[in-house]
Amino acid sequence: MPPGKGKIVLMGSGELTATMVEVHKESLGRTAAVPKAVFLDTPAGFQLNVDQISKKAQDYFQVHVQHALSVASFKSTETITPYEAEQAYHTLREADFVLIGPGSPTYAVHQWRQSSIPEILINRIKDGGCLVAASAAALTVGRFTLPVYEIYKVGQELHWVDGMDILKQFGFNLVVVPHWNNAEGGNHDTRFCFMGQPRFSRLVSLLPEDVSILGLDEHTACILDFKNDEAVIKGIGTVTLQRSGSQMVFDTAERFSLEVLRGGDGGKEWKQTSPAPHDSETDSVTESDAFWNQIHQLETDFYNGLETHDSKKTTNALLELDRIISRAQQDLENEEFITQARDTLRELIAILGTHLGATPRSETDCLAPVVQQLLDVRERFRKQKLFDEADAIRDSLQRANIFIEDTEDGSRWRLMS
Repeated sequence: MPPGKGKIVLMGSGELTATMVEVHKESLGRTAAVPKAVFLDTPAGFQLNVDQISKKAQDYFQVHVQHALSVASFKSTETITPYEAEQAYHTLREADFVLIGPGSPTYAVHQWRQSSIPEILINRIKDGGCLVAASAAALTVGRFTLPVYEIYKVGQELHWVDGMDILKQFGFNLVVVPHWNNAEGGNHDTRFCFMGQPRFSRLVSLLPEDVSILGLDEHTACILDFKNDEAVIKGIGTVTLQRSGSQMVFDTAERFSLEVLRGGDGGKEWKQTSPAPHDSETDSVTESDAFWNQIHQLETDFYNGLETHDSKKTTNALLELDRIISRAQQDLENEEFITQARDTLRELIAILGTHLGATPRSETDCLAPVVQQLLDVRERFRKQKLFDEADAIRDSLQRANIFIEDTEDGSRWRLMS
């Protein structure tokens, strides 16, 4: 089967952060002269803030990638109309670059399995397009999908569900696991996509022997380039290939043949996977993990502050981020980490500026569109000699501390102090 001409970019996390800007730019630049970029919202289709997630992705691309990003909306097979589904399909068929990100992998698989989306994505990759599957979406593209929420939050028995297996069309028998080095648990092990070593070891034992595991560190991308028949690692972490009790680890900037992911070794040495650590090792968190935990939490606080109009929370997140960066410099933290954290700070400041630029500058600016509409209605009443109605509008505005002054040039208004 021909491997295709395009790319699949698998991201462990950070698809909308400073660490992945250059990966997006490079992936876009190699698809078409004027590439059409699309965000597919299905994984978060069940969330009430799904449209805000799409808007965040569009803003990120506009500001940082400097490229327009449209949305192919396919939230639910139960609520979408046939016309809306065809619109989403058409948008995806025309896309040169498709980004899919956060949400629930099992929800996404359930929705897509009943749709034309997997077939469309496969054809776009074969024709030279690029699919970027990040975080939850990365879990869906392999032979099996890890039901993260169901196990980690609900407490279901350890199990796998069938994935979309888009990778099979390109010769791979893989399970993709993002958040490989996650450390959000603090005092408990949340590596291996929140599963932790003991649970993940049991999950591995449930897989067929011929399936390999591709583990993606956070803020790290594995670019499968079919035209050049190679994989390239980008970002700040590593990528781990695990097969039959052995593993290979690929560092950032490393390149290797795609045959390695299809079953070969590419001349690289396999190493035995480590046994499950003792509790004292499991509970430990490296300094770099702790550093990035703080950065990610402050990003979350910043965006929450913007969404809830909590200026104190937004400002505190920026100030605390600046403090952490300064402390990291004093503690001689990894220079690349400091650079990435500083890029994050600059990104958040730019987003804050964009948000402020779209916000009315004063109470008068905020009220102006509404008041002007009322004044236009009042003027029509006066021309029709409906003076009681016109006076009623004037009196209502005055009760709201808005003073109306009628002049030869029309009506003027101002806020009364």
